Parts: sequence; structure tokens; C-alpha cells
Amino acid sequence: MLRKKIPGLMAAVHTPFHDDGSLKPEAVGRQAEHLLRAGVSTVFVGGTTGECQSLNTAERLELTECWAAEAGRGPLRVVVHAGSNCLSDSRTIAAHAERCGALAIAAFAPSYFKPRSAADLADWCARIAEAAPQTPFYYYDIPALTGVQFFMPDFLESASKCVPTLAGLKYSNPDLAAFQGCLRACGGVFDILWGIDEYLLGAMVLGAEGAVGSTYNFASPVYRRMIAAFRAGDLDVAREEQWRSASLVRLLGGYGYLGAARAVMAMLGVDIGPPRPPVARLRQDDVGRLESDLKRCGFFGWVATAASTS
Repeated sequence: MLRKKIPGLMAAVHTPFHDDGSLKPEAVGRQAEHLLRAGVSTVFVGGTTGECQSLNTAERLELTECWAAEAGRGPLRVVVHAGSNCLSDSRTIAAHAERCGALAIAAFAPSYFKPRSAADLADWCARIAEAAPQTPFYYYDIPALTGVQFFMPDFLESASKCVPTLAGLKYSNPDLAAFQGCLRACGGVFDILWGIDEYLLGAMVLGAEGAVGSTYNFASPVYRRMIAAFRAGDLDVAREEQWRSASLVRLLGGYGYLGAARAVMAMLGVDIGPPRPPVARLRQDDVGRLESDLKRCGFFGWVATAASTS
């Protein structure tokens, strides 16, 4: 399969919910409009930010259809996460994504019964990827949440032999030394998408070209300025923008990151509802405190105007 890299920012989108926790598909159009206006034209659907482990398979298929419909109306591109603890469900989601015209699919490792080796993980990925034989496949490495941690250059070597559609990784792993190995694995043919927003500048120095992250939903102008400054050789500006990113992530984390991120989206005019349990929603007084904190640090000014295209 011809491997084409996905450069620039890809937003790991939230799954919209009603207040009662039911899926809110009518909000997807507003999410898409908001992202395109901010200069983000690729989305990662049904991942960690999308609370995939709190969705049933039917909901994940419906969510894919909603985003695919938005892609059919304009320049939006859709990558669908198919990872699950159930291989059959992952295969169903992968096959459905291909039928819907997804740009690519991805899957993280099963986290209850875990693969014992990189080769076992590669075999698991092969079984998912074969359900969508015409669609590029990315392994989603996020060991902090799955508890599955292998040296990813070794995984790429193993998976390259049994996953014909292997395109690369969504690399949500702080190991920058291994990241360099991934960029060079198998002659450097793979697309290694960086997945930790607050470290993006460091990854770019090492060769990252594309990134997937949750803060790109509401802070993409910060990163677009950072990328533009980095490309222009203005590291002082790039570092300042990266510090804004790190400060923002830390601030939101103090409130409970996923609930706070959804509150920020509402402040920007995109109501995607509360998270699903066990993720806690913000209490109303916390929403007010968060908004005050965001104003105090200058957030709304940071994201008011998109910079040049990254």
C-alpha cells in the first residue's frame, strides 16, 4: 500500500452527549464547522478524548457515520479509532469505517487481557486491519492508559511483516528516544503522528510532521503559531506558544481534564454536553472558576484568531 503521511494538526474529537448521557449526533456538524473555521481539517474519531471505552459498538458506528457525512460536505478528513477489548467489535468498527470512506483507521491495544509481546500485539492489529483491507492502519500507542508498553520500533518491525496496510503510529508516549527509532524504522517509511500536545515542539525538533491531540479542538491557533514560528526559525516565539499549551493542559488537569475540556468547548460556543460516567462533569461553580482562570491567563486572546495555515 502507498503510504501517505498526514501532516499538521488532527483534532481528537469529543463524542457529544445530551445531559442524560445519550449520544447527541446533531452536535457533530457544529464541531466540524468550528474546527474547519480554526484551520483543522482532520479529525480522530472515537479515541480517548471521544471516550470510546464508554461507548457501545452501535454508538461508535453511528458516530463514524455522522463524521463521514460531514466529510462528504467539505474538506474534512476522518480517521476512525476502532480499538476495543473485543476483537470482533474492533473488526466491525474497522470494516464500517472503510465503507464510510475513512482516510485511515487506528486501534490501541486491548487493556484487560494484554498481549505478551510486540509480535502478539502485531498479530492483534493484523486481525483488525484485515477487516478494512483498503484503508491505512495506525497503531495507537498510549501505554499510560492501556498498560501495554513495548519498544515501538520493534513493534513496527514485527507489524510490517503481517499488517499490509500498516501506515504508522499514533504515538501518545513520552519516550522521545523510542520516537526517534520509530521515525527510522524500516527505512523511515512510517508516519509517526505525535500524540502529546504539550510536548509537540520537542517532537517537531526530532522530525514530527503530524500530530493528534485533544487541545487542537479549542486551542489550535496556539499550535499553528508555534508551528509557523518553528518553521521560520523563531524558537523564542515557538517556545512561548508551547509554554501556553503546557500551562493550559496543567490548568485543565486541575479541574479534571476531560470534563474541563468539554466546558471550554461550551465557552467557545460548541455545546457537546458533559462526559459520561465514570468521568466527572464539572460543577457549575467550577465552570465559573475555570472561566475566570482562563481569562486570567489570556486563553481567550490566544485562540481568538487563527494564524497562518500549518
